[in-house]
Amino acid sequence: MKRTPTAEEREREAKKLRLLEELEDTWLPYLTPKDDEFYQQWQLKYPKLILREAGSVPEGLHKEVQEAFLALHKHGCLFRDLVRIQGKDLLTPVSRLLIGNPGCTYKYLNTRLFTVPWPVKGSDAKYNEAEIGAACQTFLKLNDYLQIETIQALEELAAKEKANIDTVPKMPYLKEEPYFGMGKMAVSWHHDENLVDRSAVAVYNYSCEGPEEESEDDPQLEGRDPDVWHVGFKISWDIETPGLAIPLHQGDCYFMLDDLNATHQHCVLAGLPPRFSSTHRVAECSTGTLDYILQRCQLALQNVRDEADSGEVSLKSLEPAVLKQGEEIHNEVEFEWLRQFWFQGNRYKKCTDWWCQPMTQLEELWKKMEGANHAVLREVRREGAPVEQSSDILTAILAVLTTRQNLRREWHARCQSRIARTLPVDQKPECRPYWEKDDPSMPLPFDLTDTVAELRGLLLEAKP
Repeated sequence: MKRTPTAEEREREAKKLRLLEELEDTWLPYLTPKDDEFYQQWQLKYPKLILREAGSVPEGLHKEVQEAFLALHKHGCLFRDLVRIQGKDLLTPVSRLLIGNPGCTYKYLNTRLFTVPWPVKGSDAKYNEAEIGAACQTFLKLNDYLQIETIQALEELAAKEKANIDTVPKMPYLKEEPYFGMGKMAVSWHHDENLVDRSAVAVYNYSCEGPEEESEDDPQLEGRDPDVWHVGFKISWDIETPGLAIPLHQGDCYFMLDDLNATHQHCVLAGLPPRFSSTHRVAECSTGTLDYILQRCQLALQNVRDEADSGEVSLKSLEPAVLKQGEEIHNEVEFEWLRQFWFQGNRYKKCTDWWCQPMTQLEELWKKMEGANHAVLREVRREGAPVEQSSDILTAILAVLTTRQNLRREWHARCQSRIARTLPVDQKPECRPYWEKDDPSMPLPFDLTDTVAELRGLLLEAKP
């Protein structure tokens, strides 16, 4: 089934195409520090972008953070994400790990990442290697430092920041920048997604030192030095204001303050040496924590009576609104949590077993919702059931069940895609939950095609 792009995606793609059409074969202007007007333009058009050079960061913190990057890389804890863009699965060119508060997640490009917990007070996180735990402790320390630096930078803007998400990518893959001719990119132009409104983003940069190399296959550009990593900034969809390409040296930090992330786009321009970075964000996770989804599950299951001796589930209420809410939560836990988690294989176990028990618990709660769904269907199929009541129930739940069937088909296909099969064994997507048609432990089939067709027929019969 081909996915239909959202209105927002269609608008964004149309803007991109219009911009490229306007450019034709020309490049937009951009500035680097060697241009006379670079700093003036920075102050005028990018005042909420702050750079702290490496010399302003404590030397001891540099050493700890850089050792932490290398430890995570050594233990294979950085992963390329299989993301979904306009209905297509793509592997990110960078490798990442999400570190943050226990039970938190961060969703980007239709992919939910699950935190490897850093050791906050009260955390019971256990790590597979002592070095992984020490690295998480270091990034918590870096987060505290960047939080203080952010607050100081925001004093003029009368704002306050609290960062709780840490992304650690290593970026060896390259692609071309399309608008300015800035050269090779590791991360395309984008806004960071799903953040608290007007919250700051802080980034620590670590370019690995090595022997100097000459770039043989990339001609010397008039603008930036292609051997040095840069961060690029531009005003969204603006072809008048020059962009900026800011060189990043080992230990530099930059801060995107207030609404800069919303009004501007940024990209990462590749240099020669391998690079790590630690990005600290304030994620909008009101619907992205373990506590949240467990509360949602309890809300759905409030309508379920204790199972009878026969094992059959019965419901307290057949009110259509109550049943619809239960089925919507059923979809939420299945497609926003269980399938998102298992689509990433067993990669989190390389770092910690923290998520094992919560995912087992969520799967048990989800299975009870399957039983509740079966009870609803048993009621509408019951001989002698009031026609009007059955019609109202079917009207309330049919669209939700149709969505469930479509999404199961999509996730099943994604897990078997060619690109999924290229991933390492411990990162291969797993289609879970999944069960065969005659599985006696499951009250309903995995494939709901026949069920949905039957319910449509019953709804037509129930209508006058």
